[in-house]
Amino acid sequence: MAEFIPDPSCADPQDQQSLSVDQARAQIEQLLKPVSSWQKLALREALGQVLHAPIISPLQVPPHNNSAMDGYAIHGKAIQEQPFTLKMVGTAYAGQPFNGKVGVNECVRIMTGAMVPEECDTVVMQEQVEAEGDSITVHGQQNPGQNVRMAGEDIQQGDSVLPAGHRITPADMGLIASLGIGEIRVKRRLRVAFFSTGDELRSIGEPLKAGQIYDSNRYTLYGMLKRLDADVLDMGVVPDERVALKQALRQAAEEADVVITSGGVSVGDADYVKEILAELGQVNFWKIAMKPGRPLAFGQVNNALFFGLPGNPVSVMVTFYQFVQPALKKMAGENDHPLPLMQVETASKIRKRPGRFEFQRGILFEDDKGQLKVQTTGQQGSGILRSMSVANCFILIDEHCNGIEAGTIVTVQPFAGLV
Repeated sequence: MAEFIPDPSCADPQDQQSLSVDQARAQIEQLLKPVSSWQKLALREALGQVLHAPIISPLQVPPHNNSAMDGYAIHGKAIQEQPFTLKMVGTAYAGQPFNGKVGVNECVRIMTGAMVPEECDTVVMQEQVEAEGDSITVHGQQNPGQNVRMAGEDIQQGDSVLPAGHRITPADMGLIASLGIGEIRVKRRLRVAFFSTGDELRSIGEPLKAGQIYDSNRYTLYGMLKRLDADVLDMGVVPDERVALKQALRQAAEEADVVITSGGVSVGDADYVKEILAELGQVNFWKIAMKPGRPLAFGQVNNALFFGLPGNPVSVMVTFYQFVQPALKKMAGENDHPLPLMQVETASKIRKRPGRFEFQRGILFEDDKGQLKVQTTGQQGSGILRSMSVANCFILIDEHCNGIEAGTIVTVQPFAGLV
């Protein structure tokens, strides 16, 4: 009887056919092409969009010298040994400048943000002034040029304020509005089609029969894609049937820049996705030496990029954040921003076998001494979606590691940089 040699399994600690995490990222990088088309949007509609062209300031900010606080605008050369007295000749309000002349021995009452009179270069805060009638007495140490925000100290006319490839934040919207710009050019949204595969899956609202489960992956995928401000096409659940899968992949590739599936890329008899993908396009790879998320297929269907994610819900989220999200950002034209990593002491022992790179779910916290530490969420099974819900970081553990003792410094990737 011939020796039985099992096929590679997700339970195997090592598999020579699997790519490393870095190798997989490099192969994905080679196929990425940012969208080139753009549109003009009103500023209020541009939140989360990627700039097609840089924002160039048409003016200087602030547009004039203005007061940093409520007080009195004076000539710097009027400063004497304290105390000294000046005559008040008027008042300057924000939006209502003082239009007269200010002599060396005179001053103007001024409010925060108000335009500093042309002759003045210094503001004395009101708390250091004793006012009586139309004169003031200045106390305390004063310095020429104090408490004045100079014209153009924030932005000069012609400055590039935001670069092309920048994704618009609420702060950016305010910054652009401060320049008087009401419309901006942005990249068109990336179009992403996605569906789940599996005869055991049911949509919310449908009754469950024996062996069936509700499809959670489409909801996590939808949420992650909307965070990236993509135009999403949810194609529902497609049964494990060749004709249906082939039709779904063709339709998705016709309508989207990127096609994402969950399930159907393992080695089971009914896992057809990667076989159909080979017929309709190309498969670049379908296994990565990582945990969770080993069966990740990547390739193309016609002109669309394809990511075949595993079926287990944690694996879907891990592979999306580590491979799909960076790819979508680059395709959307966004500038590259490496995710922040931290070195943190682990509060407890972490189990790990050599062979695969692991993304364990972790919780960053402060101990009773105010020291930042990390611990796992507990059970790390790829079907325990709650581990992603309670976690606030990934603990990154390389393929050579054979377990980690409490008190060891580990690399942590906070979710704040991902979601």
